[in-house]
Amino acid sequence: MPKGSQELTNARKAEIVDACAQLYGTLPFKDITLGAIGAKTSFTRTSIYNYFRTKEEIFLALLQREYVAWTEDLISLANSPALSAEDFASRFADILARRGCMLKLLSMNLYDIEAGSRLENLVEFKRVYNESLKAACACLSAHFPASTEEDRRGFVYAFFPFLFGVYPYTNSTEKQKEAMKIAGVAAPGYDISELTRALTLTLTRSFR
Repeated sequence: MPKGSQELTNARKAEIVDACAQLYGTLPFKDITLGAIGAKTSFTRTSIYNYFRTKEEIFLALLQREYVAWTEDLISLANSPALSAEDFASRFADILARRGCMLKLLSMNLYDIEAGSRLENLVEFKRVYNESLKAACACLSAHFPASTEEDRRGFVYAFFPFLFGVYPYTNSTEKQKEAMKIAGVAAPGYDISELTRALTLTLTRSFR
């Protein structure tokens, strides 16, 4: 058992977020309740209220954790030896492809999550989000030294909105696939890495 109140608090928050992530892997957002999350922890459901007021705040903490992991990977890429444009696009895409949970949350549930969270929690998340913007720009500075600040700003303003739409294009349910088949809509057949790589190459073309 962790020693000290802050260590215990952090450990219990992490356990709650882990439980939420596990449920989100198999259930839609609307079907996940505080009770269901609490049932997957080692303490009582009412204890959750000591750490989170709503399920949305738990999901916000999960999304924040995903952004932290993505940012750490971006910083690692920024500090790696110089890459060609093609190799950079591949590495940048593979890093994002590991964040399927983040992309799913952004595309499907962000507005509900933010609306149901306290301002102080949302401010903390926005600070973490801002660090991801800086990390993406650091990657561009490192691997495209000829790029300008305006170039990098243009990249993030095009790339970050892409984060909100890439998941639905690459993860269709069986029901959606059947509907597209009946409607005569061709399934795109791309994965997150492929779409991200193509966009990254397009956005950095003028940097070379």
